[in-house]
Amino acid sequence: MKVILIADVKGQGKKNDIVNVSDGYARNYLIKNKLAVEATSSMVNSLEISKKADEHRKAVEKAEAQALAQRINGMNVVVKIKVGETGKLFGALNTQSVADALKEQGVEIDKKKIVINDVIKSVGTYDVVVKPYAEVSAKIKVTVQAL
Repeated sequence: MKVILIADVKGQGKKNDIVNVSDGYARNYLIKNKLAVEATSSMVNSLEISKKADEHRKAVEKAEAQALAQRINGMNVVVKIKVGETGKLFGALNTQSVADALKEQGVEIDKKKIVINDVIKSVGTYDVVVKPYAEVSAKIKVTVQAL
């Protein structure tokens, strides 16, 4: 019996895969536990339509991310933070501070998409990577100044 998996099933396949399994396994386990549905022609067509829609949505998101990366690539961001007498920060520079500084310049990026490779604990200029999408990244310069 051919079924379309609704969820990942170990040993069978991933979500939205069409697999051929025995009738008993399909009826008594997969369909009963809502892990799969029978692969009728209408279900297969709706699966294909949803796959195409997902591909289109991902392509649009990637194009938007590439445009954002081109816009911010090489941008210089100034972060003002409290420092001690020796010029060392209290703690370290975090991604939220960089995200807030970018927001002040009109670029709204989630702090989870900002990657700080080295721990920044002193005043100076550093390179930081912003990854708005999986394969898309941009480098910005972050200047840490004393408050």
